[in-house]
Amino acid sequence: MKKKDEAHELNKKEISLEEFLKIYNESIPKAFCKATVPILEKFQRLNSSLFKNKDLWSIDQHRKKLIDWFFSDNHKS
Repeated sequence: MKKKDEAHELNKKEISLEEFLKIYNESIPKAFCKATVPILEKFQRLNSSLFKNKDLWSIDQHRKKLIDWFFSDNHKS
């Protein structure tokens, strides 16, 4: 149970772009697009309303939206 609680807390925690990048890339399936700093910065710029604290990311809040964005054509332009 302790490990599940720790994972839950990490997912809720607000973290830096660099921490999000590391956790995201380590946890996605191999077939998914890997994130990079420029890609995350573009996502953040285009979705500024998702960021209450300008420079902080959350696995719970941003991971799914980033994956959806990757599968759309919006990240290519």
